[in-house]
Amino acid sequence: MNKSYFIETFGCQMNVADSELVEGLLQKEGYKPADNINSADAIFVNTCAIREHAEEKVHSQLGRYNLIKKQKPDIIIGVLGCMAQNLKDSILESRPYVDIVLGPDSYRKLPEILNRKANNAKSIVDTKLSRYEVYDDLFPSRNEGINAWISIMRGCDKFCTFCIVPFTRGRERSRSIASIVAEAEQAVRDGFVEITMLGQNVNSYKHEQEGFPELLEAVASISGLKRIRYTSPHPQDINTELLEVMAAHDTICNYIHLPLQAGSNRILKRMNRTYTKEHFLGLADHIRDSLPNVGISTDIIVGFPGETNAEFEETLDVMEKIKFDSAFTFKYSSRPGTKAAGYSNHLSEEEKKERLQRVIELQKNHTLDRNLNTVGNVETVLIEKESKKSTQHWAGRTDSNKWVIFEKHNSKIKDFVPVLITAAKGVSLHGDLIYKEEAHVI
Repeated sequence: MNKSYFIETFGCQMNVADSELVEGLLQKEGYKPADNINSADAIFVNTCAIREHAEEKVHSQLGRYNLIKKQKPDIIIGVLGCMAQNLKDSILESRPYVDIVLGPDSYRKLPEILNRKANNAKSIVDTKLSRYEVYDDLFPSRNEGINAWISIMRGCDKFCTFCIVPFTRGRERSRSIASIVAEAEQAVRDGFVEITMLGQNVNSYKHEQEGFPELLEAVASISGLKRIRYTSPHPQDINTELLEVMAAHDTICNYIHLPLQAGSNRILKRMNRTYTKEHFLGLADHIRDSLPNVGISTDIIVGFPGETNAEFEETLDVMEKIKFDSAFTFKYSSRPGTKAAGYSNHLSEEEKKERLQRVIELQKNHTLDRNLNTVGNVETVLIEKESKKSTQHWAGRTDSNKWVIFEKHNSKIKDFVPVLITAAKGVSLHGDLIYKEEAHVI
């Protein structure tokens, strides 16, 4: 065939995992990765519809692809993922040069559609969502690396009022434990030392009466797998059984992403988050009691429709009580098709920007406080890459998800090394490698 493809990916790690899945499908059909976008026979953009900024970037890229197509009319341009699902009509109307539009449950059909496209001048669209897991027996194509992303379930049944995901990715459906274990074992054989299990609400995983704790137990038993992470859980589905499994296995990282979103009970109810501030605070305490020195990160949305100054202050109060290790912070962004888009009392951009800045500044202080608590500790660090600041230093993460910068000495990428933490600067830790002849063999 001698045809090549080029994929650009926008959005979350679920999209990264989906792009790897698409690459596996294409390579199975004889397609090869292109050296650059201009030499490809097919260009795909894997899109995200969760935030407006991601959509803007995709539209910008599609304009770039059009310029390529004018020079190379036979090239196939495809739009994949959530934005394809959500905005297929507007894409076809405003971007008539797009040849293929596929939603998240239609990737399996891509080889067949590419063959059909060769004999069909019209754009081909398939955005039907499935109630069943459609990729259970397909493995992705991954480049060499440290961490392998493994999608364990798709869709979401929570229907948060600000979120488009249930409409772009459909309802929850989970893969079998056997297929997930098989993919993780293959990742280990391919040289990966860490896996991250992915799901829209990863801990709501359920397959034939087996839940997320049972899946974690099964994956933790895989020989040669050094670290296990997962994201993103929902507070409603974090329970004692899950924490006990995490505590029982050293390979499961001592880290939980715990999305708060807001600190006001009225706003949480308006978001349909299904928990109260009091429940969330108790859950954070329970996690720290069960998993000493655990890293806890969060998501926070400011400026949700109708959020008063007093209700925003409640979010800051929860932050002060918990002191998260890190946080992903956002201004509320209205997404067409969500319930919240129809709410009244939307806040001004200026008000949202001001609140976001206050959250960012407070979290910087909390991150520094948490990081300072590790100074003097010896942490096991997985070396992941060269430091951006110096070619003489490595950057790696602790199992509690803190980045550490230290001198290389005789260590190398993928090594697990003991590092004495000597300083905390901003979001990063700095330390000294505890130098031993076989320090990298742990």
